[in-house]
Amino acid sequence: MISKRKLTAIAFNCSLKRSDAGEESSTDRIIADLFSAFERHGVEGSVERVADYNILPGVTSDEGKGDEWPLLREKIVAADIVILGTAIWLGQPSSIAKRILERMDAFLSETDEDGHMPASGKVAVVAVVGNEDGAHHCHAAIFQALNDVGFTIPANAGVYWVGEAMGDVDYVDLKQTPDNVAAAINTAASNAAHLAFALKSAAYPAVE
Repeated sequence: MISKRKLTAIAFNCSLKRSDAGEESSTDRIIADLFSAFERHGVEGSVERVADYNILPGVTSDEGKGDEWPLLREKIVAADIVILGTAIWLGQPSSIAKRILERMDAFLSETDEDGHMPASGKVAVVAVVGNEDGAHHCHAAIFQALNDVGFTIPANAGVYWVGEAMGDVDYVDLKQTPDNVAAAINTAASNAAHLAFALKSAAYPAVE
């Protein structure tokens, strides 16, 4: 049996704000809630604020001078579970979330000798926050792209909190996590950890 301590997760906070902006991030909070839930399943990991990196536009794994995507790509390849967190903007995932998905397009042509993409056997979870409709649309768009580039999607792997439309209360402002959101987070963590263990125990067969 594989030790639970061997599972790792990398989370990408796709906030439009850099970490040195000095503002609290609702996306950070929902990612932190996910990691708290993951701890009960022996999953450890870290968070990267993508806005802190210079991620050049393109669809290759290295767009040349100044491109810092290779640093984040290494973290994806090393992890068992990848969490993508984004706020909703104009009903859409953030432009930074879309940039990550565009850069992972390179996985389609980077198959190994077994026909597996770099994300093969890795589990994906998506967390969405906002003060407008669009959480389900964001999940649909992101999960479709992640599936295309080789990630495996667990049951109930999308978690979200959406506040009052055009309101001024953000997820980070809540005194406590709503029960239904906490339940969704616990379910996502449990299912993702279970699937990641299963895939690590029995990898996908070679493509024939």
